[in-house]
Amino acid sequence: MLRKVVLIGSGNLAEALAAALVASGAELLQIYGRNAARVALLAARAGAAACTDPAALERTADLYLIAVSDRAVAEVAAQLPIPATAVVAHTAGSVPLDALARFPRRAILYPLQSFTAGRRVDFRRVPLFLECADEALRPELEAFARTLSEEVRYADSARRATIHLAGVFANNFANRMFGLAAEVLRREGLPYEVLKPLIEETAAKAAAAADPAAVQTGPAVRGDCASQERHLKLLEGLPLEKAIYELTSQSIWETSKKI
Repeated sequence: MLRKVVLIGSGNLAEALAAALVASGAELLQIYGRNAARVALLAARAGAAACTDPAALERTADLYLIAVSDRAVAEVAAQLPIPATAVVAHTAGSVPLDALARFPRRAILYPLQSFTAGRRVDFRRVPLFLECADEALRPELEAFARTLSEEVRYADSARRATIHLAGVFANNFANRMFGLAAEVLRREGLPYEVLKPLIEETAAKAAAAADPAAVQTGPAVRGDCASQERHLKLLEGLPLEKAIYELTSQSIWETSKKI
């Protein structure tokens, strides 16, 4: 049974995980990280010990959960004196299991969600995608994951990479579109706030739909070339934004023809 946990990392995901671990009833022994102030803050909130010295890493945990940036996973795992008998899992969406190759009981626990410091997330609703090197570990890992979330699925590294790609489209790219819209308004002296009801309805409608393509609206889906030409004229002198508009409109039109 995976009960005693050491959380490695002090970023946005680590903040959310620390709260989720405490809520799940897990025994969060220690939070380790390089940012002393952040580690102390998260540890105090979670009632765990704070650690910034690898030599002082707790050695009695059942699970060492590495919640750092994708590019730092392998480096952090290689440097820490984690016992070979423990389960070691990282949380990165695009990093393969091989990044933890030196650990016999290695695993991945990837949450499909965006995390921001100070913003609470209902972790029970966050989908968790699991992978482990040893099939014998799978029931134990799944049981632990289900204490954190109601939505637990198994996905190997290839499938998880695809899931991560989908997340980038749904979250990172969508948010950039909101940013572009805000920039368009700012050029006319209008505040971002006027977009918020539209953004909220767009997200709610897409979440409620069986397929977002079924609730697509706008000039591109209607084939309204006149409106699109007017928009493109407004984007003269902004080649990147114009290209994004044209490519996205083309994608919407091509998709709409298949529905």
